[in-house]
Amino acid sequence: MGKGCITATKCFLFMFNLFFFIFGALFLGVGLWVILDNQNFNTVLEDSTMLKVGAYILIGIGSVCMLTGFLGCIGAIFEVRCLLGLVFACLLLILIAQVTAGVLIYFRRDVLKNEMSIIVNKILVNYTGNNKTSEQALDYIQRTMKCCGWTGPSNWTENVAINSSQILYPCSCTNESINGTGIKEAGLCKTFSPQLPVFTKGCVYSLEDWLIGNCGVILGVCVGIAVIELLGMILSMCLCKSVQQEDYTKVPKY
Repeated sequence: MGKGCITATKCFLFMFNLFFFIFGALFLGVGLWVILDNQNFNTVLEDSTMLKVGAYILIGIGSVCMLTGFLGCIGAIFEVRCLLGLVFACLLLILIAQVTAGVLIYFRRDVLKNEMSIIVNKILVNYTGNNKTSEQALDYIQRTMKCCGWTGPSNWTENVAINSSQILYPCSCTNESINGTGIKEAGLCKTFSPQLPVFTKGCVYSLEDWLIGNCGVILGVCVGIAVIELLGMILSMCLCKSVQQEDYTKVPKY
């Protein structure tokens, strides 16, 4: 491999590992946020084993990605063969883990759907509109997906506040196409009519329609990530083969 090709490979591999390090930090941050932020996620975590496992998986993947990115940057700059080989092995393990996770999610989708039902219904029952992260997420889904409740608006009848003497309904469920309805993004709204101005479709059906409609995009993103990881593996192997001899004197000492 020529000197120019080696320099270009080093630059591309360095940039790849830098972005990989950043994405790893994001995964690690999200996983730690879900586990440590008890005020926002306590209600959800205590009922969902899969969410806890998912958070710990994010922490593990984020840690491995950060380590891989860090070692890859050092290996690319200072041409250390053992680090480049280690980057190749880590990328291969991450790719295998992603494929395994995708297969498990596909075959356990019914279990995941049941757990999501339990989680959403508990958020509905305890909903107060006090800007908790879980409540904000539910409001966002109902508002953008134009849906109400998990299977329908009737799910909200279990809410403690809505069962009071006042006629209340979640503001994020408001169907703006109905004349005379105000626009409020969160919290509980009052109404004097027994006919609530809300969407009649449950969010589970809206989410299923969205997944079916965007299946091609999701698959394309997954394939794109896999291709990028394969490219990183190829670059690391090419640079590793071009390095004739280890020179640890290039590596800075701390």
